[in-house]
Amino acid sequence: MSPAADHRPRYVIGVTGLNAIDSPGPGVAVIRALRESPDFTVRIIGLSYEALEPGIYMHDVVDKTYQLPYPSAGTQVLLERLGEIHEREGLDVIIPNFDAELPNFVRLAPRLAALGIRTFLPTLEQLEARDKLNLRAFGEAHGLLVPQQHLLHRADELAQAAEQLGYPLVVKGKFYDATVAHTLEQARKAFHQISAKWGLPVIAQEFVQGHEINVAALGDGTGRTLSAVPMRKLYITDKGKAWAGITLEDETLLQLARRFVERTGWRGGCELELMRAADGRLFVLEINPRFPAWIYLTVAAGQNQPAALVRLALGLPVYPWTEYAVGRMFIRYAWDLITDNHEFHQISAFGEL
Repeated sequence: MSPAADHRPRYVIGVTGLNAIDSPGPGVAVIRALRESPDFTVRIIGLSYEALEPGIYMHDVVDKTYQLPYPSAGTQVLLERLGEIHEREGLDVIIPNFDAELPNFVRLAPRLAALGIRTFLPTLEQLEARDKLNLRAFGEAHGLLVPQQHLLHRADELAQAAEQLGYPLVVKGKFYDATVAHTLEQARKAFHQISAKWGLPVIAQEFVQGHEINVAALGDGTGRTLSAVPMRKLYITDKGKAWAGITLEDETLLQLARRFVERTGWRGGCELELMRAADGRLFVLEINPRFPAWIYLTVAAGQNQPAALVRLALGLPVYPWTEYAVGRMFIRYAWDLITDNHEFHQISAFGEL
């Protein structure tokens, strides 16, 4: 179909998470999914925080990029910047993809809607309920197995936590990063590195041996699960990220995802990070409040979750998927993206490219 004959609606969509590195953000995968939707065409506005996010320079993926202020700058500065971008681009929808930025976007959602910018995000209460710091209590309240954990505000609290959790244990940041520590010295090193990057508290979590499984899900905000696709990690990087994975046929995983969405009334995309122990028990390690970096696999499996989220944001009907392709694999790869120095200077100096 030629562009002139394409009568589908065209939406201008802002997307964050363009850091397609060894610990990738979801942005590029979300954009690929949006571009493959049969329901609409898109102009993609990249929203970046760092000048070296590769997605900025992927001009066949992102049409235009603007830098945003860091989440720590607060909502008012973010609103002013988004207002400037909206005046120039006429944004229809924004899809934020970083945990740390979500509270600001959730707080601004009504004011963005008043400008004509739609979002489809969890509420602040939903964010807090599944937060890593509250996950153990959440699991107990809803019948989900969650590894034991301790919240650490000082490095000298590690020894007592290790006595209860044993070794190895997992040292985790409140937003990102996790390190498996086999000794107290390794745990202390991880504590200092993670606290310096993400702040306090740091989480010490029981290590569960088994197979890592993730489920990408989409909730409509009323307790209904519109999509759920489970994936088993086939290759894991030293940062714990899936570098290859395969879709699974497993009703137990789907039921767990549906239970989470139903109990929380989840609104938007999410990812359940699970560990299947040797005895078959499923432990919930984390619940991420946005699409995962591997979300394009859901498109390949027949459930385009990012495109469905756009329809939800615009108030258009979305019907639950009942099937997906089992055995679909993804294998992530890296390549050298060549750009010109003036492009880097442009985004660094002027905040847009």
